[in-house]
Amino acid sequence: MQQTGKYIMIAGAVVLIAGIVIFFWGDKLQFLGRLPGDIRIERENFKFFFPITTMILLSLAISLIIWILRQF
Repeated sequence: MQQTGKYIMIAGAVVLIAGIVIFFWGDKLQFLGRLPGDIRIERENFKFFFPITTMILLSLAISLIIWILRQF
C-alpha cells in the first residue's frame, strides 16, 4: 500500500511540474507538434494530425528521466 502511495505522489509531482512549465513557458513551446516528421493532413472537411516525431522525443525524455530517477 505504501508503494502505491509513493507512485501517486510521484505522478502528482510530475503533473504539477508539467503544469508549471506550460503556465510559464507555454508560449516558448510552440514548436512541439510542428516538428519535421509530424504528419499533418488538412482538407476541406477533414483534419488529421499525428505528431510522431514529438511523441518519440517526449518518450525519450521521459525514459531518460525515469532512468535518472532509478539511479538514485
